[in-house]
Amino acid sequence: MGQRIKVEASVVVNDSIVITTDRNLTVADGEGYSSADEAATATTFGARLAADLFESDDAITRVYVAANVVVLQRAGGWSDDANLQANSVIETFFLYY
Repeated sequence: MGQRIKVEASVVVNDSIVITTDRNLTVADGEGYSSADEAATATTFGARLAADLFESDDAITRVYVAANVVVLQRAGGWSDDANLQANSVIETFFLYY
């Protein structure tokens, strides 16, 4: 349905990962969520992406989306598999929206 989002950078800092994409997902004012239930109360692209990310990994504890940047916090840090999974959810978000 849509086009694949390109992840341009993915940087892990402690229990957080900062993912930069090739397109804006929100306006300049960001939006953050601490659970899938909280994200489900909003109808923005950022909220729907946050809900998908929470659903993909039970260890994700916080999602913040601002413009073309997604910041995720994850209990226990980021393994290579968890990093790839988060990137995959973001890259395919617009394909199935």
